[in-house]
Amino acid sequence: MQISYNWLKQFLNIDWEAEKTGNLLTDLGLEVEGIEDFQSVKGGLKDIVVGHVLTCVKHPNADRLKLTTVDIGDGEPVQIVCGAPNVDAGQKVPVATVGTTLFDDKGEAWKIKKGKIRGEVSNGMICAEDELGLGESHDGIMILDDDLAPGTPLSDVFEVEDDLVFEIGLTPNRADAMSHMGVARDLRAGLIQLGKHPEFITPSTSSFRIDNRTQKVSVEVLDAQKAPRYCGVTMTGLTVKESPLWMQNRLKAIGLTPKNNLVDITNYVLHELGQPLHAFDLSKIAGKQINVKTVASGTKFTTLDGVERELDAEDLMICDAEKPLCIAGVFGGANSGVTENTTSIFLESAYFNPVSIRKTAKRHGLNTDASFRFERGIDPSITEYALMRAVLLIKELAGGDVTSDVVDIYPKKIEDHQVILNFERAQKLIGEEIPKETIKSILSSLDIKINNITESGIGMTIPAYRNDVTREVDVIEEILRVYGYNKIKFKAKLNASVSKTSRFADHKVQQITGSLLASLGFHEILNNSLTNPEYATLNEAYKEEHSVKMLNPLSTDLSVMRQSLLFSGLEVVAFNSNRRQSDLKLFEFGKSYHQFGDKREEYKHLSLLLCGKQNPENWYQQQQNTTFFNLKGMVEVVLNRLGIKDWQIKPVKSNEFSEGLTYTIDKKPVVHFGLVAKAVRNHFDIDLEVLYADFNWDTILELIEQNKISYAPIPKNPAVRRDFALLLDKQISFEEIYNEAYKTENKLLKKVALFDVYEGKNLPQGKKSYAVSFTLQDEHKTLTDAEIDKIMSKLQKRFEEQLQAVLR
Repeated sequence: MQISYNWLKQFLNIDWEAEKTGNLLTDLGLEVEGIEDFQSVKGGLKDIVVGHVLTCVKHPNADRLKLTTVDIGDGEPVQIVCGAPNVDAGQKVPVATVGTTLFDDKGEAWKIKKGKIRGEVSNGMICAEDELGLGESHDGIMILDDDLAPGTPLSDVFEVEDDLVFEIGLTPNRADAMSHMGVARDLRAGLIQLGKHPEFITPSTSSFRIDNRTQKVSVEVLDAQKAPRYCGVTMTGLTVKESPLWMQNRLKAIGLTPKNNLVDITNYVLHELGQPLHAFDLSKIAGKQINVKTVASGTKFTTLDGVERELDAEDLMICDAEKPLCIAGVFGGANSGVTENTTSIFLESAYFNPVSIRKTAKRHGLNTDASFRFERGIDPSITEYALMRAVLLIKELAGGDVTSDVVDIYPKKIEDHQVILNFERAQKLIGEEIPKETIKSILSSLDIKINNITESGIGMTIPAYRNDVTREVDVIEEILRVYGYNKIKFKAKLNASVSKTSRFADHKVQQITGSLLASLGFHEILNNSLTNPEYATLNEAYKEEHSVKMLNPLSTDLSVMRQSLLFSGLEVVAFNSNRRQSDLKLFEFGKSYHQFGDKREEYKHLSLLLCGKQNPENWYQQQQNTTFFNLKGMVEVVLNRLGIKDWQIKPVKSNEFSEGLTYTIDKKPVVHFGLVAKAVRNHFDIDLEVLYADFNWDTILELIEQNKISYAPIPKNPAVRRDFALLLDKQISFEEIYNEAYKTENKLLKKVALFDVYEGKNLPQGKKSYAVSFTLQDEHKTLTDAEIDKIMSKLQKRFEEQLQAVLR
C-alpha cells in the first residue's frame, strides 16, 4: 500500500523527516518497506529555462530543420537546431540547456549534449510538452507567456510538486489503516507517546446541502445480510473534465492514473478515507430504481473491462428496474459507468459483508481497490460522511447540484465492541507494568472510549472499524505496539518449562523414522496438498466425487486436494530425472484428503520412492538397478525400527502397481508397496522403473502404542550354525521351510535364513535347490554335538515328510 507524505500532512500538521516517520510507523506495526521520491514532473524541470527565440532561419543542410538563436538569460545567445514546425522568432519557449537530464516515455533518462546536427552546432533543445512531462502533445514546441523573462527556471513557471511515498506492507488484520486517514490516526497515537500532540484534521462536510429534490431514485436493499448499510444521492448539471493538478498529483504519487474529475474524486475519497464509492450514470438507470440483490445463477454480465462473466446466485449485485449494473463492492458494469458525456449521476456509498465480497472477488478472479477494502472490513460509521465528502468535491470540481435526499438504509446498526481490560493480566502478558495513565492515554489516542476505570481494570468501547480488536488480549497488543516493543526490558533470567509429551507422539515417531531413512540415503520431500484433478483417473480406487474441490482454485492444475501421495511424488521424480538426476531415494510425510458424501476425511501417510541405481557409481562395485527386494528391505527396516512385527502378507490390490505386496496386521493395512504401473509412469513421461511404498501412518501410530518392550540379558553361551542343501519342488517357497522349522523346534532354534537358491543344470525337472542356515542356541548352557545332531535330524525328517525335500 502506498501512502503520500504530503497527503498524510493534510491530516496531521507535522514537519518530521520522512525517515523518522517511517521508523515510527514501522514500530506501530505498519511496516514501511521503502520510501520513494515522487515528482509530479519527472526530473522536476531542473536546468530547464525560459528562452527567447531571437532568430529563426531554415537549416542550410536540411529541409525540415531550422536554425535558431535563443537568449537563455545568461547574456550570450546560443544556437539551437530545432525540428518543430511551429518554432519562430519572437517566441518564449522552454529550453533544456546542455547537461540537462530528460526522460523518455518509458522513464529512461538521457542527457542533452552539445553537438552538431547536419553540420551545424546545437547548444541545447527547445522542448515540446511531452518531452518535459507537462502533457502528451508532440505536435510542436511549447509556446510560453510573452511576459516571462529569459533565463527564468521553468520550475518557477509550472508548479512541480515534490513528495515522498511510503510503501507499507499492510497485514490483513489492519483494515483500519487502508487509507491516509487511517495511517494518520495511527501516526498521531505514536506521536502522542513521544510527547507531541498534533491536531488530527479531518475533511469538513458542514457545507453539504441539498439543492432540490427533482431526481429522486428509489432504493431497495433486498439482501440486508450482504449489504448491512447502503447510502446514495443524485447529482445533476455536472461537467466531466480533467481533474485539477493538485488532485492528479495526489493520485499519481500513489500509482494511480487520473482519468476525469468524477472518477478521480471517487478514487481520491477511497484512498483518503478508506470508503469505496461508485458513480452510476443516472441516465442509464432504468426506472430510476436501485435494487441491491442477488440474481439467478448463470446470468450474463459484462464488466468495465469488457469481459462477459457468468454470475453466481451468491453474487450481490446493484441492479436497476431491468438489469444488473454493477457487481457490488467489486467491479462496475460496462454500460452504467461515467463517460465524458455524463451530466448526472447516482453516487453510491455502502458497507458490504466482507465474506460475501471476498467470495465474489475470488470467484471471478477480480482484485480491485474496492474489493481489497470491502473484503477486509471497512468502517461502517463513515459511509454517509464519505458520501458527503465526495459530493462537496464534485460540486467544487464538476459543478452541478444535489438533487435528492441522501438515502441511508441501515436497518441494524453494527455495534462497537465492549471489552474489559484487567491491569494484572496486561502486566503478566506484557512482562512489565505500564503506568495506568499511560494506558489511558494510549487508548484515548486510538479513539477507544473509556467507559469506566477501577483499581483492577478498565471497561471500554472499541470502534467498529477496529474489527481486529475484540478481546482483552487484542487491547493489550494495541497498548504494547503504541507504547513501543523496544521499551520492554528483557529480564536477566529467563524461565522455561520442559513440556512432557508421549514417546508415541506423532512428531517424535516421524523424527525417528525420518532419521532412519536419512541414514539409509533417503532425501525428504514436501509436496503441495493441492493437485491436478486428472490424477484421480490414474487409479480406479479414486473417484472424482471423492475429491475435495477448491471453491476458488489458483489454477485448474491445483483445484483439488490429493487423494494419494504417489502422483505428487512422481512429479518430483519426473522433475529430477529430466535434469539427469535419476538415482533417487525419496520419502515424504503427508496427508491425503477424501470427500465421502457430506463427510470429509483425511489420512496420514509415509511414502517412499526409489528409482535408478542402488549405489553411486564407483570403480570397485558393479552398478545394479534398484529392485523390488531393495524396497521390501527398506519397508521392513522401517517396521522393525518401530517395533511392528508379525504382519500378514497379501498381494497388493491397486492398479497403481504392476506388482506388489500389502502388509496387514489384524486385517488393517499397514503398508502397500511395489513397482509403479507403467501406465501411471507414462502419464508423467517417466521411462525408468519406479518403486513406491505407502505406509498408513495412522495405523502405525496405533500399533506402536501396543508394543510391549521386554528386556533379556545377552546369552553367555555361544550360538551354533548348521546348513542344509535341500532339493525341493519349484512351487515350494522359503516361507514354508521357515514355518516347518519353527514347528519342529521353537525353543533352541533362533534363526532360519536362506543364503542360496539354484535352478539349472544337474537338477531334476521341476526342482530347485535351497541352501538354508539354522542358528541354534541355549541361553543356559553350551549345546553338545549330540543335542545339535538330534535337532538337525528332526528338521531333516520334518522337511522330508511335509515338503518331500531331499537332502543333497
